Amino acid sequence: MAEKMRALLDACVLYPTVLRELLTGCAGLGLFTPLWSDRILEEWARATRKLGPGAEPIARSEIAALRAAFPEAVVRESPGLAARLHLPDENDIHVLAAAITGSADCIVTFNRADFPRGVLAAEGLDRHDPDAFLWSLASHHPDAVAQVAEGVRAKAEAISGTAQPLRALLKRAKLPRLAKLLTA
Repeated sequence: MAEKMRALLDACVLYPTVLRELLTGCAGLGLFTPLWSDRILEEWARATRKLGPGAEPIARSEIAALRAAFPEAVVRESPGLAARLHLPDENDIHVLAAAITGSADCIVTFNRADFPRGVLAAEGLDRHDPDAFLWSLASHHPDAVAQVAEGVRAKAEAISGTAQPLRALLKRAKLPRLAKLLTA
């Protein structure tokens, strides 16, 4: 049996709730192995501060739940590795370093410009935007991804108290290709 893809999830794909729950739901079903670093999780927690005073404690509890659900996902920084790496935004070097240290196959991120394909390829990595990544998972495991998406949709509906049609929910989450595939 082929080994599961190892995907480093950047903070920008962990921060949005619907996207995070889709990704971690798929990982929970064994469709891929998720990876992140303490620094990536900390970036997510700090990013929630702009949502108001109660957001960061909620994010930290969600991070604790992720750590419990995926104890093997945390990649420890490899001393000295970041010093040899170069990216357009030096603040993203830790993400690349974590991907290399964790033997990731790819980085899942919205930040295309910050992770040039040539730089990643030299390290044996690829870059996937979350829509393409989830679309690929759904193409290979349609029932499993549909099950996860329905669970996320139902939870969003229960929390909001309003109808959450799957296609609209996924489009708002910047997942138009996945939305089209799952609602075709």
